[in-house]
Amino acid sequence: MALSDRENYLRTVRFEGPEWIPIGVGISGASWAQWREQMEEVVLRHPTIFGRYEKGQRDFEKMDFGPVYSGGGREFTDNWGCVWRSEIGGIEGQVVGHPLDDWSKLEAYQPPDPLLVGDRGPVDWESARQRNLEAKERGELTTGGLAHGFLFMRLYYLRGFENLMLDIATEDPRLQRLIDMIVRHSRIIVDQYLDMGVDQMGFGEDLGTQTASTISPKHFRKWIAPAYRSLMQPCREAGMEVHVHSDGYIMELIPILRECGVTIINPQDLCNGIDDLAREVKGKMCIALDIDRQRIVPFGTPGEIRELIKEEVMKLGSPAGGLTFVCGIYPPTPPENVDALCSALEEFRTYWWQ
Repeated sequence: MALSDRENYLRTVRFEGPEWIPIGVGISGASWAQWREQMEEVVLRHPTIFGRYEKGQRDFEKMDFGPVYSGGGREFTDNWGCVWRSEIGGIEGQVVGHPLDDWSKLEAYQPPDPLLVGDRGPVDWESARQRNLEAKERGELTTGGLAHGFLFMRLYYLRGFENLMLDIATEDPRLQRLIDMIVRHSRIIVDQYLDMGVDQMGFGEDLGTQTASTISPKHFRKWIAPAYRSLMQPCREAGMEVHVHSDGYIMELIPILRECGVTIINPQDLCNGIDDLAREVKGKMCIALDIDRQRIVPFGTPGEIRELIKEEVMKLGSPAGGLTFVCGIYPPTPPENVDALCSALEEFRTYWWQ
């Protein structure tokens, strides 16, 4: 009898012999806006990856990307008091207003109540619990997670990037007070998902630049790792998988992340190096590989895209599992390259088991 998606996924991340490599391809709002019906045709050709999709279900004349993705230089203040500006519709903006840009503001500052609101809008925990119960009854994977940028990025959203770097370098004691405040807020959210008994908890933020981690391993271990550990270890003790996403180069941080309790790491492929990931991570943590979105997928030929996927399956895949694929599609990636990517993923998703 064939495995369910949930069973196959958990076998993959636990190195228990799945039947196929789990795959996720996400198309950004900006790419939908750019290619419209042409991208829709690609989605329709690959139900294995995109699931049930009906032609015309998107209204390309009335696309609402949300306040932080709205484009046109619009600004939005989130529930932490951070001011976001979005320049391109369908792509997340950046924080341009920092509520704690001066430490004198810390005494009066209050974070949002996570039982009432999320980062950018209201939250309904009862509905979340109901959706979780229904998913369990259907035998589906259940997940929870903190907002992207939940700690390290939250610090520079609040303080400003240059201020935060100086805080870290000078070991300003007020930085620990701010970290503790954020951790208390995050732990309330984690506890909601612990109570629901989800299969997996997600912790996402970007810790790397193109060539190095944004924060040194020494400073990461001092300032960030204890907070990560305090949020992740309760999840591991409850039997949950712990998934961490980060854009950028993070090879030097991966051993510390593993110590914190991470079981699934979501790194970018070419930025970190396929061979380095194979040598340092394969078999130790499940690799949820983030497929290149800078060079080959947007600008390569179909043949080059296929060869990239084949190389990654050959070097990082195993009959035991330990490899999943994710890919975000952003401009200017043309529909024909998305089609080639999906075809390659479908071709090689059962490579080790055929």
